[in-house]
Amino acid sequence: MRRLLRLTIHFKGVFTDLLTNLGVKGVQFEELLSLEPDALAQLHPVYGVIFLFKYPTNEPYRGADKPLDGTFDYDASERLFFAHQTIQNACGTQALLSVLLNKADPSVSQEGDAGYIDIGDKLRDFREFTIALPAEIRGEALSNSELIRDTHNSFARSSPFIDETQRRPDEEDGDAFHFIAYSPIGGTLYELDGLQPAPISHGACTQEDFPQKVMDVLQRRIARYDASEIRFNLLAMIRDLRIRAREFADEELLASEERKREAWRFENALRRHNFVGFAGEILKGVVSAKLAAGGSAYDDWVNQGKKKMEKRAAEQRTRKGGEGEDVEMQG
Repeated sequence: MRRLLRLTIHFKGVFTDLLTNLGVKGVQFEELLSLEPDALAQLHPVYGVIFLFKYPTNEPYRGADKPLDGTFDYDASERLFFAHQTIQNACGTQALLSVLLNKADPSVSQEGDAGYIDIGDKLRDFREFTIALPAEIRGEALSNSELIRDTHNSFARSSPFIDETQRRPDEEDGDAFHFIAYSPIGGTLYELDGLQPAPISHGACTQEDFPQKVMDVLQRRIARYDASEIRFNLLAMIRDLRIRAREFADEELLASEERKREAWRFENALRRHNFVGFAGEILKGVVSAKLAAGGSAYDDWVNQGKKKMEKRAAEQRTRKGGEGEDVEMQG
């Protein structure tokens, strides 16, 4: 079984903070490092998963009239919240909302305690306004929502939302990545991808079946890639673990979760700042120190840096998606 790559960009913290800023209550994200169903089942209740993968720019993304796996459910577009992606660099935001906005009505839930999320008044109003619209218009409504746009843009500096259709001119060989969502909705496992024409059904699925069935789907998807490709990331949208800790009076778990959120807030605050000027001043200080040292200190330092960069570039070319490689997130 192929494992998943743990990225240095901590999407679970970014997405959990994004949920909070959207007004969602009692939900968080956790990262999964394997495709074992038990790893997902242990996080119950699970509302859905967000999957990050390399977007296939050199081959068809779907068949002529059907997806590569599952079946298009055009009728589901009428009763589910499904929107075509029209926002550049926003597939992460859209994948997250694809789960959230399909868990907002407790009257139609068939998933028990994993079937309802308190999405807050503003998102609830947005859903009620757009649910009767066709998918392409819902996509436009997402781009025009002040709440969603402002919340998305507050994380834009760290580039956690990838535009898989655009790349910089100087990166013709660069890889593009895409987020999609999977969630059990109304007794069916749906794949929700704004680049597809409709929700993709993967068959009947209860909440209890979800861990096994979604992992089977993901295994088939990953199997379409070369064996050397491990740049995949999987996040579970789950109930806030602090709620569980309080229910079971688990002070140790509660303290651990509070520390984790404090770390996420600090990391996300750093992502909102541009440190180019700071790094430039540090570099000027080091250069001045090397020049002041005289002799060959400066030349030796430059040559040492060149050798390190050449070694790192060679390792990356050899590894080509190997363990520990950062996934480049384009802005």
